Amino acid sequence: QVQLVESGGGLVQAGGSLRLSCAASGRTFSTYAMGWFRQAPGKEREFVASISTSGGNTDYTDSVKGRFTISRDNAKNTAYLQMNSLKPEDTAVYYCAARYAFSGTYCPKSEYEYTYWGQGTQVTVSS
Repeated sequence: QVQLVESGGGLVQAGGSLRLSCAASGRTFSTYAMGWFRQAPGKEREFVASISTSGGNTDYTDSVKGRFTISRDNAKNTAYLQMNSLKPEDTAVYYCAARYAFSGTYCPKSEYEYTYWGQGTQVTVSS
């Protein structure tokens, strides 16, 4: 079992930055691929970014490329999402997710591939 707890959300003006953290329980964090997803009001949950076990592989949805950076610190059992140049359309509840990785390059994009989910953290970007 893995428990995930997100933090770092809040209210920020357009153009600002936030860094989300996802703290994971357990001693096997380094064997899990991690992902970030978001869900805006009235919309389906969508993929934002994912990272492989060592951090050597990452993937992003097109709308955040060049603005968001996913990273992880396996010694701290924590994944991060650095969000820069935020836009009002980034407003959503952000969720982190984890999935045991059979491959060191595994970097899933589909929410159906993830096993564990955090409770979410609200990000609101004002114009």
